[in-house]
Amino acid sequence: MLITNANIITWERPNRILNDHAICIQGETIEEIGSSNYMREKYPEETIIDASGQYVLPGNICAHTHFYGAFSRGLAIPGEAPKDFYEILNKLWWPLDKSLNDEDIYYSALVCMVDAIKNGTTTLFDHHSSPNSVNGSLDIIADAAEKTGLRCCLAYEVSDRNGKENALEGIRENTRFIRSIKDRNASSSRISSSFGLHASLTLSDETLEMCLVNKPEGIGFHIHAAEGLIDQTDSMERSGLRVIERLDKYKILGAESIVAHAVHVNSREIELFRNTETWVTHQPRSNMNNAVGVAPVKSFLDANVKLCLGNDGFSNAMWEEWKAAYLLHKSANSDPRAMSGTDISNIAIYNNSELASHFFKPAPVGKLIAGAYADLIIVNYHPPTILTEGNLPWHILFGFNESMVTSTMVAGKFLMRDRELIDLDEESVYFEAKKLSKAVWKRYEESFK
Repeated sequence: MLITNANIITWERPNRILNDHAICIQGETIEEIGSSNYMREKYPEETIIDASGQYVLPGNICAHTHFYGAFSRGLAIPGEAPKDFYEILNKLWWPLDKSLNDEDIYYSALVCMVDAIKNGTTTLFDHHSSPNSVNGSLDIIADAAEKTGLRCCLAYEVSDRNGKENALEGIRENTRFIRSIKDRNASSSRISSSFGLHASLTLSDETLEMCLVNKPEGIGFHIHAAEGLIDQTDSMERSGLRVIERLDKYKILGAESIVAHAVHVNSREIELFRNTETWVTHQPRSNMNNAVGVAPVKSFLDANVKLCLGNDGFSNAMWEEWKAAYLLHKSANSDPRAMSGTDISNIAIYNNSELASHFFKPAPVGKLIAGAYADLIIVNYHPPTILTEGNLPWHILFGFNESMVTSTMVAGKFLMRDRELIDLDEESVYFEAKKLSKAVWKRYEESFK
């Protein structure tokens, strides 16, 4: 197809905004970008999609999320409110993930994916947990991704908190799914995988060793680390090492691995991230909600750590995550210079793009150039002031919102066009999810009796 009359934001380095341009898409990738008139003459047989002067830019990327948490919306925690991060895990997330069955997993994923499509997020790195429904759980989520058309990297979180056999189930699920990816992606490149681990505080030395032995070659880990202070305290008591040092000892870090949060880390641990080329993800809305502290983002950036932006299961409205990060670090540092729009775009655009391109080879993800995957969104934004390459981040922070996303495309296929979902019945998805959530909530509440 040919998308014409578009104001194209390429998100290259340096970024370009190409007014009244067109994009020719062949299969899953971008064939060429040029002026609208030139492209119409060159590709007269192509189906024309008129962008009507809207902005066309790469779809947003979420570097860390949890589809399984979809049914937590509105869920009341019995008894006293959790007083700290560990109580939040014990009273909310761990009883909730144990309440999920196969059907719940599928509809939790669908709910989050509908949200992603509508909010212009096209690539997501999910970290899954369902201790009472482990085997085949990643296939269930992958099936939801196939149905919705999104680009997803999936992992199952291995943990000792439900016993050794359950940890072994998680190891087997990661290994099985990773080895099945090649067959699943015979005709598409939209599903990828990591080897999931929960966090240092729920993983014994023995389990870490088993994960390392069973991990297929060339695959990295996806793990929470130093999200709350308890992770550091546990690691010191368990091993005499700080969390990131312990993970490094067991070869969890590396250029294929993703570490989520890293709120409570010191300069030595930051150096380990840099030296091992480990990906680190920042989730400001989640960190504020759990009151775990503020990640040392400036130190990460100064050290050239590959810092990306996720949402930890919050809504897949990634511009909201931009805004939270922008404001949080100014407030926490009592410094209006902290976390500039340039910093945000480096994290959420360029680093997220590099992460996604690394996991979804062979084409680039997160930029609009010839040869890149055709993952894009069309945004109906008409600012009252000039928009340039230089001030674009501040337009996103103070002007863009997700309701302006009119169309979403992944791998050359529209998933939403003119605000209408193409292959999904949103009403039906939400009807089934609401019905299932009642049973999930009942099982959750019974776990407290």
